[in-house]
Amino acid sequence: MDFGKALIALKEGKKVARKGWNGKGMWIALMPALFLDKDIINGRTKKHIGEGKDLDSQPYLVMWTAAQQWQPGWLASQADLLAEDWEEVA
Repeated sequence: MDFGKALIALKEGKKVARKGWNGKGMWIALMPALFLDKDIINGRTKKHIGEGKDLDSQPYLVMWTAAQQWQPGWLASQADLLAEDWEEVA
């Protein structure tokens, strides 16, 4: 499938990957928007946004890498955008 169809699958909560990726087990997913009240935000987040502030996180793409690491903020390359080898993964 093309990236447009892959994006639709992501919005439906599915994971997608390219057949052409060299790494085994790699995939991307869409993390939906998240709102957390200031009283439940952890210290790691408070360090950056400040005390007494709610967290209003917008949707973003994440990748599960071949090294089995969570990589937030994945960006598609031009090759990824134009590829026709996208597929849903379990």
